[in-house]
Formats: sequence, C-alpha cells, structure tokens
Amino acid sequence: FSVKKLITLASIIEKETGAAGERPSISAVFQNRLKKRIRLQSDPTVIYGIKDFDGNLTKRHLQTPTPYNTYTNFGLPPGPIANPGKDSIRAALNPANEEYLYFVSMNNGAHYFSKSLREHNNAVNTYQRKRGRKGA
Repeated sequence: FSVKKLITLASIIEKETGAAGERPSISAVFQNRLKKRIRLQSDPTVIYGIKDFDGNLTKRHLQTPTPYNTYTNFGLPPGPIANPGKDSIRAALNPANEEYLYFVSMNNGAHYFSKSLREHNNAVNTYQRKRGRKGA
C-alpha cells in the first residue's frame, strides 16, 4: 500500500469499530476483500460521501454512487474518511491472519466475523434484521 492508501484503509477501520482488539480482524476482512476484488461495503464510507446525512442510513444511500460509496465502487475510496488512530494504522499494517470476508454488528459494541456469505447472512438475521439494519 502507498501511504495514502494505508491511511485510507486505517481511517475506514477507525470508523468501523471503537474496539481496538477488533481492528486487526476488521483489517483482515477489508484486505481479504481487496485481494478477491469484492466490494468493501463499508457503511462509514457511504456516510462520508453523503452531504445531507441525517443519521439514518437507507438502502437508497447504499445505492447512490459517490466516489466514497464502497457498495457501488470496488477498492478503496479516493482518500481517508477520518483521522485514524495508531491502533487502526497498526491494524492496517498488520491484519489478523484470518480468512474472514464479512462482519456484522452484534449491537453490543462488538462484531461477529464470518468466512462465508451463508454464515454472514445467518448472523445478519440474528443480530440486525430484527432491528431493521444490516452489516458490512
């Protein structure tokens, strides 16, 4: 990664979780997706690209093309979406040695990580569908 790409990735990691211990796993998900050319599908990148975001991320937002929308674009966005802390930078440099491709919020400050889409969809149903929100 170039320095700009490293800081961009670290900024996404920073916005995805406040739990320092999860950052290497979040990094692994994004780096595994980049290697496989799977869209990152990171909600914080979508939010960053919305000029009039009111706190409610909708399906329309996820489908609206902006340079920062990682649901519609492959790869990293054009630049950082936040100022990453040292834990996020370390995680971007040293992702967990995991094959995870997905994660979803468990609504308790932690995330559930999955290797397969089937496992991820089950986790989304368990942790998010009842609340009307889906994961990354």
